[in-house]
Amino acid sequence: MNKIKNYFKRLWKALWDSTDLDERAAAALKEAKSRISEMKKELADVKKAAKNVIAQSKDVVDAAKGNKRRGKKPYYKNKKTNNNTKK
Repeated sequence: MNKIKNYFKRLWKALWDSTDLDERAAAALKEAKSRISEMKKELADVKKAAKNVIAQSKDVVDAAKGNKRRGKKPYYKNKKTNNNTKK
């Protein structure tokens, strides 16, 4: 009985070794994982851009109401100078 069992085990192993099905499946799995990781990165970028669009659309509504512009001040107003130097 044990000889027959070993025979079928070796036969099954030989059949699997003669096909490249498992190699193709492993390659497909690797490709799918890489695509999923790229999709996650792109979705994070889309989420960030959508938040920015929402914030800016609120600014447009406020401008239509006549409110002053909100947001980051221009660079020249934020520039700090050091006028305390002695010569």
